Amino acid sequence: MEAFSDGVLAIAITLLVLEIHVPTDQGADLWHALGRQWPSYVGFVVSFVTIGIIWVNHHTLYQELARVDRTVLFLNLFLLMSVAFIPFTTALMADYLNASQGQDVATAVYAGSFLLVAWGFTAVNVYLYTHGDLARTPLNKAERRSRLVRNASGQFGYLAAIGLAFVNAYVSIAVCGLVAAAYIPGRWTWRRAPS
Repeated sequence: MEAFSDGVLAIAITLLVLEIHVPTDQGADLWHALGRQWPSYVGFVVSFVTIGIIWVNHHTLYQELARVDRTVLFLNLFLLMSVAFIPFTTALMADYLNASQGQDVATAVYAGSFLLVAWGFTAVNVYLYTHGDLARTPLNKAERRSRLVRNASGQFGYLAAIGLAFVNAYVSIAVCGLVAAAYIPGRWTWRRAPS
């Protein structure tokens, strides 16, 4: 499962660079042509870092499992599907970020793709918390609650980013990056339940 997941995540993160196009026939205007692509660079960085954080947290979560069952496999597929959607939403956001119309919708869709990922992680976590026999060591009640709160806070952040897209697309993108950054600290280790 981890090898398959790594493959999907690697493809998704690699596809991001395909939306940064090489300007052709620009000659003396090459610097200007490269500069006009700044929305693609921003989208690439935010999405690359976010998928990278997803990859790290995915590994951390699944390395603590003794086994997986059929439900975990399907929940993981939903999570991977949502990650595989990110290159499309990144390209959409980058294409419309400087447009006079549509940047709000494109940015809301971009933030929405991260919300789907958050839902995927939450679904996996909720299932694992209720099926402690899958873990090498069961989580204690306080740790389960802490993780659910952490998952929910990310979802609220992405919901805020969706709403903010209709106020200011740039702030919405910044919120997406900040929410992803909040998942960098290594608080994903499982703690043994008290005896």
